Amino acid sequence: MEKYRLTRIISMAALLLLLAVTGCRNHTGSQETEAGTHDLQQIKDSGQLVVLTLYSSTSYFNYRGQEMGFQYELSEQFAKSLGVELKVKVARNVKDLIRKLQAGEGDLIAYTLPVTKEWKDSLLYCGEDVITHQVVVQRKGGRNKTLKDVTELIGKDIYVKPGKYHERLVNLDKELGGGIHIHLVRGDSVSAEDLIEQVAQGKIPYTVTDNDIARLNRTYYPNLDIDLAISFDQRSSWAVRKDCPQLAKAASEWHKANSTSPDYKASTKRYFEISKSTPHTPILSLREGRISHYDDLFKKYAKEIGWDWRLLASLAYTESNFDTTAVSWAGAKGLMQLMPSTARAMGVPPGKEQNAEESIKAAVKYIGKTAQSFKNLPPEEQVKFVLASYNSGIGHVQDAMALAEKYGKDKNVWKDNVEKYILLKANEEYFTDPVCKNGYFRGTETYNFVREITARYEQYKKKIKE
Repeated sequence: MEKYRLTRIISMAALLLLLAVTGCRNHTGSQETEAGTHDLQQIKDSGQLVVLTLYSSTSYFNYRGQEMGFQYELSEQFAKSLGVELKVKVARNVKDLIRKLQAGEGDLIAYTLPVTKEWKDSLLYCGEDVITHQVVVQRKGGRNKTLKDVTELIGKDIYVKPGKYHERLVNLDKELGGGIHIHLVRGDSVSAEDLIEQVAQGKIPYTVTDNDIARLNRTYYPNLDIDLAISFDQRSSWAVRKDCPQLAKAASEWHKANSTSPDYKASTKRYFEISKSTPHTPILSLREGRISHYDDLFKKYAKEIGWDWRLLASLAYTESNFDTTAVSWAGAKGLMQLMPSTARAMGVPPGKEQNAEESIKAAVKYIGKTAQSFKNLPPEEQVKFVLASYNSGIGHVQDAMALAEKYGKDKNVWKDNVEKYILLKANEEYFTDPVCKNGYFRGTETYNFVREITARYEQYKKKIKE
């Protein structure tokens, strides 16, 4: 009996110990959950701010190997103010943005997220309170009189993609009693920004977009009028989880304090004000057998990569109009318009980015390295792929090659094959394709870049001796 009692006591003690341990584990788990809130202090302790965003022309993209985008730059400035590094994660769409945030895959949504009752219940909006609305995109100074009032849309042809712009036009048409000729552009080969380009070129008379996208595109096409609003204002901003009030407060206070800072204003200017096109003047004097003041340098360094010096000169003309002091909207500098990180990697001494010889020497080195990625291509094709990579960054060209292969085109031929897919990388249906690793890209510039340089090179060959 005594032995039984002793055994029972030991068993009870063991049970109590087990419960105590379990209790401790549960308590620890609770503490871990609280600590897992990952609000401002935890972010500072970790040394990293993880932002969630979407690929787009206004939020985030990769250009010539460099991360860019208005929302990206603001995120970078905010992270710097916190004394932490920035890490970017890209979601597929808005729903995926919110899912990733709620799942703890990121700390903050750095994207102009619409303020809605549905999301207000589950998110804390923060940062700048951005006001957006939809506008009619039309040409200035064309055959048609610029529209100033929504009633003037009656009888007009407006081209839009399916989605919110089409929905707004349908509702507006009802409000006006009908008469707007709404053309729904289906198919994934044309994006909303493609329609803006078509308006600028006079191919279609009108389209509709958000005012921030319209402002950005006007830097490419200064002949656009974007003043006619057709919707109510929509508020949007950044967002964090409900359990991160300190982070939300910090983001809002930072925006309020820095909206007039030099860095903030520079970012705004870069994306929404500075012209994205390089003005070109006639070349020096073809009749005298010269293309530029730098012909001797082109001849000297073109040999290192087996290029005709006239091709190198054509590249320089397209990039900078032979202006050694040129600085692009993206920060590329000098005669050959190298991005600062590329210039450093190619050995350009600090402060020498605008030295003609240093710029040409570095560009040639970069071209040589890039050509290695296309060494199996015929020389005439290799040149086009290298030029495209010079303009966009090699990653986007590789994406376009992968898309070409997937859709039955020749990935080793540029014209009418890969160039088609560099254009399509501005379309969500394509840049979100699993074969694409580098996201959104505005391929129109690269498409034109290769064609312009090769066409000018052919002119040079006819008029300028080797």
